[in-house]
Amino acid sequence: MAPSPCRTRGGKVAAKYHTARFILVPALRELLEVPVPAGRRPGLAWQALPPVAAAEVGPAAPPIRIGYARCSTKDQELDSQIIALRAAGCTRIFSEKISTRVKVRPELDAALGLCRDVKSAAPAQTVIFIVHELKRPARNAAELMALAGGLQAAGIQLELLTGPLTGVYDPDGLGAMLFAVLAVGAQLDRDYIRDKTLEGQQIAAAKGNHGGRPKVIDDDMLTFALALRAKGVPVPDIAAKLTITTGKNAGKRPSVASLYRALADADQHAAGRDVTGA
Repeated sequence: MAPSPCRTRGGKVAAKYHTARFILVPALRELLEVPVPAGRRPGLAWQALPPVAAAEVGPAAPPIRIGYARCSTKDQELDSQIIALRAAGCTRIFSEKISTRVKVRPELDAALGLCRDVKSAAPAQTVIFIVHELKRPARNAAELMALAGGLQAAGIQLELLTGPLTGVYDPDGLGAMLFAVLAVGAQLDRDYIRDKTLEGQQIAAAKGNHGGRPKVIDDDMLTFALALRAKGVPVPDIAAKLTITTGKNAGKRPSVASLYRALADADQHAAGRDVTGA
């Protein structure tokens, strides 16, 4: 600024003083004519200029609301969710009929992608991702955490239309705590289901029902195979002498691999009994 050695008394940028800069950055030549305030001429004492009036802040733009609806099977209907999303003022609604077991849900990805695009183009714009209930966009704790992380990173709010947590949640505020609590709750629910499943399997195993496919080699076949092996008969020859009695393979010969596994399990079980003294 004047009075600076890089300006002439006429208020222009001193080209000779900045010769090297003009050579390196030719676009600087266009900046020779720089307007100078009247009170900032060379030789004048510096004086503070009147403060610039703050620009008036206009009314905030209404939030952009993007909805997502999903149901699991073709027999279920989406109309009730779509009607609720329209009533909530959604600018755009994405919907699909797809099972929760399917990991890739194109319409969900498209809805979240549009939310991110709008927020990226207008960072000050409020964007709200709206679903009828929380189970529509997330299947489990892992997906819930991924959804929460994505919304928080992009500054996108989440609105739930039904359920005990109905409301709008800002991921930069209390919404972050909500997502964490929901993720913990979902994980606890999965742990409970897993524990009950394991408990049921243990009770069934105690009753002799181990589940899975029926054994190809039953106890009688295994006893016969052990006797032949004790006499030195090769395992492939033993398999050729056995016949499956139950299941869809009844009447066929067991594979050599199946016989090897059965003999190995029998040896391991016998070794365990020797160690325990049973």
